[in-house]
Amino acid sequence: MTPKAVDLFEAYTQDQLPKDQAYIVSSFVNTGNGVTIYEVISYSAVKAIYPEGEGLTFQSSGKKMHILIEPPSYPHKAIEPYLREKSDQIPLRFNELELHTARNQSKIYIAKKPIDSLSSFTVAKPKGLNISFVFYNNPDLYETLAKFFEQTFNKDAGVPQADAAKASKLAHGVIEKHMSFKGEFN
Repeated sequence: MTPKAVDLFEAYTQDQLPKDQAYIVSSFVNTGNGVTIYEVISYSAVKAIYPEGEGLTFQSSGKKMHILIEPPSYPHKAIEPYLREKSDQIPLRFNELELHTARNQSKIYIAKKPIDSLSSFTVAKPKGLNISFVFYNNPDLYETLAKFFEQTFNKDAGVPQADAAKASKLAHGVIEKHMSFKGEFN
């Protein structure tokens, strides 16, 4: 039976990375200010996967979606996300993001649409609290992703449970609508 999700780099060393129709979810936590960034990549029809520098490069088309979570005390809230310091930056403007403000005033920004990666992409090896998982294309894939986001938004980013559930549904909707393996991937 195929697992639901596995550490990306562990799957690579064990030669268990899917070559077709999978998702990679990475999270990056800035321990200095509490900002958490998620990158969700859907990919299909991989030509090659190889280590490059501090990460894994996939020769494949893919789609990348970003989620940014700011704690209530974040001092640079007014700065567009694409203009921030590298550790707090995503390549999007506020008008390209859906905002959910949590009960504790945490802000969860979810990309309205993914960015296309046309020939290759690289996933950095996680350090510290950061993680990278590959999610296999199982029948309950989208429910698994939604549960993952709900739990990590709550436990890792400090978002209250009810708000983590709502934001998880927003992310799930974008992923299923714009990043599924229907249409242009098939």
